Amino acid sequence: MRGVVGLAVLMAGGCLAMCTACAVASGTSERMPEGASGGTSNGMSAGASGGAGRDARGSGPTGVGGPTGRATPGACAVTDKLIPTCGAWWGIAPDVFSGRGPLRATEMAERRMGRHADIVHVYHRGDELFPTPQERVVAKGPRLLLINWRPAPDRTWAQIARGEADARIDRLARHIVRTFPGRFFLAIQHEPEADVRRGAGYSAADYVAMYRHVVTRLRNRGVRNAVIVMTYRGGPVWVSKPWFDRLYPGDDVVDWVAFDSYADGRVSDFAGLVSQTRSDRPKWPGFYRWMQGRFPAKPIMLAEWGAFERPGLPRYKRDFFASVERQIGDYPQIKALVYFDSPVASRGDTRFDTTPGAGRAFSRLARDPKFTAPSVPPA
Repeated sequence: MRGVVGLAVLMAGGCLAMCTACAVASGTSERMPEGASGGTSNGMSAGASGGAGRDARGSGPTGVGGPTGRATPGACAVTDKLIPTCGAWWGIAPDVFSGRGPLRATEMAERRMGRHADIVHVYHRGDELFPTPQERVVAKGPRLLLINWRPAPDRTWAQIARGEADARIDRLARHIVRTFPGRFFLAIQHEPEADVRRGAGYSAADYVAMYRHVVTRLRNRGVRNAVIVMTYRGGPVWVSKPWFDRLYPGDDVVDWVAFDSYADGRVSDFAGLVSQTRSDRPKWPGFYRWMQGRFPAKPIMLAEWGAFERPGLPRYKRDFFASVERQIGDYPQIKALVYFDSPVASRGDTRFDTTPGAGRAFSRLARDPKFTAPSVPPA
């Protein structure tokens, strides 16, 4: 309850002007990829849940748009930190490791799941400039970009914090200011836990210093449209490390907290995915409960989640996706789910439609009212 109240206060402050003045909505509606299965012109498949007359993007009686294109008191809004005041974003990292460009991969994934993605997760490292031209087209969907950036693989965290990658950061800042005015999510060096080690510029303190330096320098050079995401590994193996609680860079440089978690042989349902525990840390409540207690006023994102193939259990993915639909309501602080879709993920195939039953269950989940209420602001 504390987490829900804290986040509600944050959202209320972030969207006060919009909610009070009934701001004009973007006017965009859900646009299904051409040829997508099961879609009608408003983006909701015939007979899908969500209420008669309700658009899949949340327009109509309870959404942002409505017939007049204006928000109504109590309607869904989006804060300046991209927090939806109702529901949660639905996102995907499409066809990862396939070599396809982000636009083609996104369009193919949307056809497969039968709806438009709110968030598209892409990955960059080093001196790569982003958003790329293709990524900017993706964002015009409208879709929100979640850009995962490792600033300098050729430098330690301590070196980055001392300024040894500043020329690279400054070049990126100039590029963003010049080419992309829209808001986007930016994750800096996600999943740092496996890289922490002593005496090599990779301590928890070095990570914090690096993270703060990168975010502060980008902001000071005009990048004010990046919503900053701190992403942890969702597995419980790291939580017993003495440095784990010291990894957080600080509320002033973190807008959302996130974790990555995958369903394998130890996970049977969504509750198990977000609440994995450890026998050697009996007080550890699982990642969701830990984040809810540690960051009561921060929205939580599952920045990567997926289900691996289980040999001999062809219904595993179908049943797992069905559990998400049943249980997501128990985790109100989760405001974005971003699926990691890849045939060659590190531990197996996470594609959501490897069986017809899994594909149908995933598409049904994607159309759940929780994920169709908020409307993506135009890029």
